Amino acid sequence: MNATVLPRAALADSPVIITVAPNGAYKKTADHPAVPLTADALAQEARACLDAGVAMMHMHVRKPDGSHLLDAHAYREALAAVHRAVGRELLVQVTSEAAGVYTAAEQIALVRELQPEAVSIGLREIAVPDIPEAELAAFLAWLAERRIMTQIILYDEGDVRRWLSLRARGLVPPGAWSVLFVLGRYSAGQTSSAYDLLPFLAAYDHSLPWAICAFGPEENACVTTAAAFGGHMRVGFENNLKLRDGSIAPGNAALVLQAAEGARALGRPLANAADARRIYGAIA
Repeated sequence: MNATVLPRAALADSPVIITVAPNGAYKKTADHPAVPLTADALAQEARACLDAGVAMMHMHVRKPDGSHLLDAHAYREALAAVHRAVGRELLVQVTSEAAGVYTAAEQIALVRELQPEAVSIGLREIAVPDIPEAELAAFLAWLAERRIMTQIILYDEGDVRRWLSLRARGLVPPGAWSVLFVLGRYSAGQTSSAYDLLPFLAAYDHSLPWAICAFGPEENACVTTAAAFGGHMRVGFENNLKLRDGSIAPGNAALVLQAAEGARALGRPLANAADARRIYGAIA
């Protein structure tokens, strides 16, 4: 494993960013009645999760029928609703996820039109044959130039190596970059384990801030393990509906509270939105 993970003594000086992913592209009220699907519901969830300890929200918007949507107008409405509820006390990251609906070109066009403060982008969704490498490099340069806080989503160590290769080849200029490791996306039953983090840490160079998300009832164990290694946490109904005791969480805020307890047990302070902007907005 790369030795540049944070030494234990440094954890007390390293605020941990807790991000809530309250709905995702697929969860509906049939899965849990508290899944927020509208702008107003996202705003209410933002307030509750902020009070529970989050610094950041990972936002999806939906069509009236509840299906996945990438649309600048819908995002602006949801962002405005959240801003009315919490102001700048929460850093809101929009998703560009394809969810099997949108092409890479449509994803890129959405981000260019919206110009959000923060966005998540799946590397394997935009680094595809349909997008010439020069076009991909131009998009990455555009993100860097505008200081958009861009979190690159990586699903396995192969994705990690590909991202590091793009950086080494000069296709990723200095900007506000971070990465998200998705644990267990291709595991049996899509159930994550804290052990799933180890291959990511072994492949990564730790030059940028990193966070993880995980599927299933071991979500809390996974994010706490990541925090112990100096990473950041993403929890929420997008990936998991259960508390660590196996019961169904009453809402996203309950999952956030668990994550906050784990961070505090490790001696890591909780980041606020200003901390998150500083950490994810640093030039790297």
